[in-house]
Amino acid sequence: MPMFRGKPVVVEAVRFNGLNAAEIDDFVGKKLERDIIDTAWKAGAAPPVMRLVISTLEGDMTASPGDWIIKGLKGEFYPCKPDIFEQKYEPVESKEV
Repeated sequence: MPMFRGKPVVVEAVRFNGLNAAEIDDFVGKKLERDIIDTAWKAGAAPPVMRLVISTLEGDMTASPGDWIIKGLKGEFYPCKPDIFEQKYEPVESKEV
């Protein structure tokens, strides 16, 4: 059976921490749909923690706190769980790109 190796690719990504939705909006270039996932903010105990809904080439996907938002090769955006991100990507210096 033929085997293939993925081509090296450099991506832009921002980690969603549950509170930086505005930063993610700026990165994606539009305001994303939000879904608040806690109630502590209603009592004034903490700021709201939310999930983001991202339209991808495969349909809508949800980004939870801790997930990375990646800009794909065609300018599309999608969420990636932190453990998968750590396995697939490593930081690069801008001069390496």
